[in-house]
Amino acid sequence: MLFKKVCILGLGYIGLPTASMFASNGLQVLGVDINPTILETLHKGAIHIHEPGLREAVANAVSSGNLQVAAQPQAADAFIIAVPTPFFEHDLGEYQGQTYKKADMRAVTSAAESILPHLRRGNLVVLESTSPPRTTTNLLVPILERSGLKAGVDFYVAYSPERVLPGQIMRELVENARVIGGLTRESAAAGRDLYATFVTGAIHLTDATTAEMVKLMENTYRDVNVAIANEFSRLAERFGVDVWEAIRLASLHPRVKILSPGPGVGGHCVSVDPWFFVESAPDLSKLILKARQVNDAQPGFVIELVKKALGSLAGKKIAALGLAYKPNVDDLRESPAVEVVHLLQAEGAVVKAYEPFKLQPGLAGIDAVSSFEEAVRDADALLLLVNHDQFRQVDPAKLAGMTRARILIDTVNAWDELEFDDQHGFQLYRLGVS
Repeated sequence: MLFKKVCILGLGYIGLPTASMFASNGLQVLGVDINPTILETLHKGAIHIHEPGLREAVANAVSSGNLQVAAQPQAADAFIIAVPTPFFEHDLGEYQGQTYKKADMRAVTSAAESILPHLRRGNLVVLESTSPPRTTTNLLVPILERSGLKAGVDFYVAYSPERVLPGQIMRELVENARVIGGLTRESAAAGRDLYATFVTGAIHLTDATTAEMVKLMENTYRDVNVAIANEFSRLAERFGVDVWEAIRLASLHPRVKILSPGPGVGGHCVSVDPWFFVESAPDLSKLILKARQVNDAQPGFVIELVKKALGSLAGKKIAALGLAYKPNVDDLRESPAVEVVHLLQAEGAVVKAYEPFKLQPGLAGIDAVSSFEEAVRDADALLLLVNHDQFRQVDPAKLAGMTRARILIDTVNAWDELEFDDQHGFQLYRLGVS
């Protein structure tokens, strides 16, 4: 099937890179977003996301005339929905006394409805937004069929999840295997023809609900494995063991690979996707629910570590190093580091946070400063929350001259005790070490 014009709804971490890829490979692309700040930024030739290689790709796509942006969709051969699927802020579900988070699908609904005036016979509609199982068949299709056209007969419908790593998006969009689940076989084949425009990795065809479940399974698998690592860190503290040494030795077994503990789990995938299983089948998702509870509770264990180092936190000045959900990205979505800062403030601590990849994070109630030096200068303690290269490579001798703080708290095993020894006067506390 031949595609000439693609309309992509949502210009975030996935939509904008995807739009630039299609445009760079010769398709006419209309990128749609309802956020006027994003549109204004793109119209100025800038981007609102930190992602290696993205600025150049967008600039080339715009200069070629193949990429335009607007607030409303237009007629196209294919429509891709790549809008956020967050949680409802206050609406929780409950099953047998256990509460769970519920997916907020209003952005998907709104995006689908905005396509209706432009939907024509032979079009392809692809949902990329991570969604609970059966969203494509039970939510998207009924909306699109309000056009009077029959899904799978008059137009094609598919689900194709993004499976990329922030910091590697531009490469992995092209090279990673792509799963395309069609409402029908013909829909899946149409999706394959579209993504083959730029994807060099293998393209696997299946049905829509299987594709939805594949994405959720990948991230739920990681979440469960991080949960056991976080529990190991708690057990190690109780038993007087260095969890990092224990993990290293246990992982020498040829069939064991234990992930790293930390301050929690964040991002818009691993910390979110498992809840879609729990919401859809709470009676069958007991292990998944428990893993989510373990990881969501991990920031509280970080607070206990800080109290171990400082005693009462009331009035203590703490430099929080890192707010992103993972190293070397600017993505703050569902970040456990942000949750730790809020918990510290609730204990009366005075926190200055420094996030080198997002100097103005726009988070209410957090005092985010613009330099490492400013964050640490007057601190009583330094709390390392994200394993950014800049933090991991800090020189102990230089650090000693920057700050009066001599208490260091490392939640990500970035700092070596031997390097931060007594000659500099530092006392290092580490997560998972008694």
